[in-house]
Amino acid sequence: MLRREIQNQMAMQKSTMKTDRRYRRLISISVALIGIVALGLFSLMALWPDRTHTGAQAAPSVSVQIPQAPAPETRVLSAPRPNPSPKRTGLQNPASRRGVYLNSLAAARPSKIDEVIQKSQALGLNAVVIDVKDNHGVVAYDTQISLAKTISARAVRLDLEELLPKLKTHGLYVIARQVLFYDPKLAQYLKSPIAPWIPASDSRAIQYNLAIAEEVASLGFDEIQFDYVRFPDEGKMSPIYSSRYDAITNFMKQVRARLGAKINLSADVFGRTLWAWNMKKVDPIGQHLESLNPYLNYLSPMIYPSHYETDKLRNDPYGTIKLALQSGQKRQLKLRPFLQAFDMRIPSTMTYAQYIAAQIKAARELGFDSYLFWNPEANYTMLWKVLEQLKAKR
Repeated sequence: MLRREIQNQMAMQKSTMKTDRRYRRLISISVALIGIVALGLFSLMALWPDRTHTGAQAAPSVSVQIPQAPAPETRVLSAPRPNPSPKRTGLQNPASRRGVYLNSLAAARPSKIDEVIQKSQALGLNAVVIDVKDNHGVVAYDTQISLAKTISARAVRLDLEELLPKLKTHGLYVIARQVLFYDPKLAQYLKSPIAPWIPASDSRAIQYNLAIAEEVASLGFDEIQFDYVRFPDEGKMSPIYSSRYDAITNFMKQVRARLGAKINLSADVFGRTLWAWNMKKVDPIGQHLESLNPYLNYLSPMIYPSHYETDKLRNDPYGTIKLALQSGQKRQLKLRPFLQAFDMRIPSTMTYAQYIAAQIKAARELGFDSYLFWNPEANYTMLWKVLEQLKAKR
């Protein structure tokens, strides 16, 4: 009955976001490689950008149980290093921030950083999101967390002592993206029964991620943005997931208590969580926005039109973004959406540029002056062209 009620209330609630075959093939290959990586050699999977950020937009039909991970082993986490950047005099205002996402490999390239700085200054952007811990489990800076070293998660790609001052000198608000409970390296080490996931209720995963977040907060970033703040998207729509909702909310509560006075906090959430049925707590992923909202400065719903299976929603980026954000506004949520800046399933009736522009138009018409753009490979050539065109029209 509940599924029928959801279908009747809103057709888009049944929309399913499917990653294309190329993306799924890369994920399958990367999981297979984890078990054969030799000590001291970076995993090949760690070289690929995060293409699974978006997840799925509707619940699948198979119900599964999430068992607890095995008993914990004793490991000591190192204390965070002193802040190498100048001392903070107060938290930066997170409002009115617009920017792009960079994976750690892109952020390590001086030419890409120079491009983002130049285009941001010219086109009205003032923020950048950078991976510090990605969906391969890679911690991309010089972490001193002992467990990160033990599981070979440490890969020093980012020179933060050089990168952060450069970005801030040019007026950019710098957001550190930290993936949480999808972590192939940690899952393998802990022998998680749901690898590459770890249950969000697992105390070892909680403490590991809190330690990384606390360290990141000491390094000079303006904000930490948590991703994969959820359980796997497996299970039927049913009010049977109270423990999952409690686990996700309790994690964010701990984060707020430990870091709320030190750094701004946000979280990426599924786009489908914006719809009113999310308040019923029937989704297996465990994300309930009213529960998370008090502990965060912003929620960033990933509303990518290309991932909907309903033709009307997939082929109407303007309408889909507008409907989703309006639903969120009615719930009085603090929103800073991720918009789609990658070429996937663009309808034949419009160009890639028109597809991006339509999303921006919808967000702006609703009064949003904070939004982020996602491209897994950090290729923003088309976005720059769109922003140049919109600037010329003003």
